[in-house]
Amino acid sequence: MPKPDENQTPAATGERSCAPDSSLCPADASENPAAAAPAAPGEHAAVPASSLASADPSAEPVAATPEPAHHALRHEIRVWTRDLLIAIGLALVIIVFLYQPVKVEGTSMAPLLSDQERIFINKFVYRFAPIERGDVVVFWYPLDRSKSFIKRVLALPGETIEIRHGAVYLNGELLPEPYVPPQYADVTDFGPVRVPQGSYFVMGDHRISSNDSRVFGPVASQYIYGRAVFAYWPVDHFGSLSTTEANEK
Repeated sequence: MPKPDENQTPAATGERSCAPDSSLCPADASENPAAAAPAAPGEHAAVPASSLASADPSAEPVAATPEPAHHALRHEIRVWTRDLLIAIGLALVIIVFLYQPVKVEGTSMAPLLSDQERIFINKFVYRFAPIERGDVVVFWYPLDRSKSFIKRVLALPGETIEIRHGAVYLNGELLPEPYVPPQYADVTDFGPVRVPQGSYFVMGDHRISSNDSRVFGPVASQYIYGRAVFAYWPVDHFGSLSTTEANEK
């Protein structure tokens, strides 16, 4: 019986020996049976454990969930509501601090304004702009400052006004007045009168029923506190009262 080689370590029971200088020692079937045995027909090759841990067959792919449509709608409603409230707030501030609603009493400014008509006046316009001919202004009645009147400005400071048979002349030149219907004209004469500096000659469009500068004289600028800008009631009078549009009525 041959003697074992002293330089060769015997393999343990159930193990195989491998030459010390061998770099191609086959893998032990007991350590990796899947590598040693080929896959049975109809089966897949073994997958490393690390791959199995990262790929759970029961897990479903995770996708980015889009925002529900009703959430987007609620967001749009909130944005529109916020903008609407801001707009309403700004409108209230403008009305309270810049404009004032007033009620017209009497018919001295007919047909532009009727009795009991509601209008807005701009209370701050004359802090930034001059009073102009044709403006429909609101002022404290010079003979009783507890009352307010509304009339149209005809003559400016330093101008001479004269009325001949109902026709108004400024510095000797006829003033066109399309806003005075023939049936409202007053054919009496007045003047001539020179308007003092810092004052304005005002008259109503309904000349035969107007208490104006022909009676109480020119109105000082400090008494004029607003300009009629907009009519809102009754509905059929709804619209602007700017100088241009008023002249066309």
